Amino acid sequence: MSHRPSSGLAAVSTALLAMSRHLEVRDVLKTIVASARELLDAEYAALGVPDDHGGFAQFVVDGVSDAQWKAIGPLPRQHGILASMLRDAKVERLADVRKDPRFEGWPSAHPDMSDFLGLPIKDGDETIGALFLANKRCPKPDGGCGFTAEDEELLSILAQHAAIALTNARLYERSRELTIAEERSRLAHELHDAVSQKLFSLRLTAQAAAALVDRDPARAKGELQQVAVLAAEAADELRAAVVELRPAALDEDGLVNTLRTHIQVLDRAHTARVTFDSRVVRALPAAQEEALLRVAQEALHNALRHSGANEVDVVLVRRGQGAVLSVTDNGKGFEPKTVRRAGRHLGLVSMRDRANGVGGTLTVESAPGKGTTIEMEVPGG
Repeated sequence: MSHRPSSGLAAVSTALLAMSRHLEVRDVLKTIVASARELLDAEYAALGVPDDHGGFAQFVVDGVSDAQWKAIGPLPRQHGILASMLRDAKVERLADVRKDPRFEGWPSAHPDMSDFLGLPIKDGDETIGALFLANKRCPKPDGGCGFTAEDEELLSILAQHAAIALTNARLYERSRELTIAEERSRLAHELHDAVSQKLFSLRLTAQAAAALVDRDPARAKGELQQVAVLAAEAADELRAAVVELRPAALDEDGLVNTLRTHIQVLDRAHTARVTFDSRVVRALPAAQEEALLRVAQEALHNALRHSGANEVDVVLVRRGQGAVLSVTDNGKGFEPKTVRRAGRHLGLVSMRDRANGVGGTLTVESAPGKGTTIEMEVPGG
């Protein structure tokens, strides 16, 4: 049964409204692909954004399961018909893509496709993407294509508005990057002022303690306790400022790649073995990805600096529409209740605040001599 709206105009209107609701580039890409597939009642749809190295910076599909997409393997290169669309900037409507002389095959796990409709997405003279559909769900004339001239016209209209939506999303993200840069500059000044004052006070207090050691040990002890307090406050202010800086890599590479890169660096920098495993995790809203990244960083910091572990494992998996992050170490562990009573939180308060702030939960499992596991779950967007 066809899922296409009864009116072509209504279908286009529905698709355009859907695209206008999003500002994140990845969300816009997914909406364009889903809208195109529904609009033309096709079995498969995809959109590739080219990079400068003969591949695709982003490639979004609709109609392919997560397991099948994973089995297909790496992103396609710009060759064959995809390259032709990007190079020649013209529509391709084919009765059987497999019989086209430019066809170069596909991986064994790739779904079988026949009739094909593809076109470039252009911003002025620049081709910013290639949108294509395959296997129209309808009776096909003998040796003919299921996609019609009307389909081609509708997809061309959608592509024009997709170019606007994608360009607007890119402008929004660039604007946000500028805002982040300005915020980083502001935080840098605040960090310098606040921590400098704390360190200045700490130095004076330490000097006072040194002068009192011989003639008034009791007062010297009090001054040393104040040194510890000031040092802790300086560390807290430093951490508070640093965690507010969202790394650019998260916007550019996504959560999984950013975590993988970060963990590879830690694995090289520390004697402990640090591993990462990720299983079929969909893109999440930006706030949730940032919260997961920050909790992972805090948990890794604790494990590598304080636990004495020689192995730390980070796992990110899909659960329903959301995701679950776990950081497990084989270190000395601790008693969570004792840590809370002693006022030493090991960053647990900030981690819980981050989890709660995006509608998630944080659990801590630890015991002396038995290592620690910190798990954070966030719902889907």
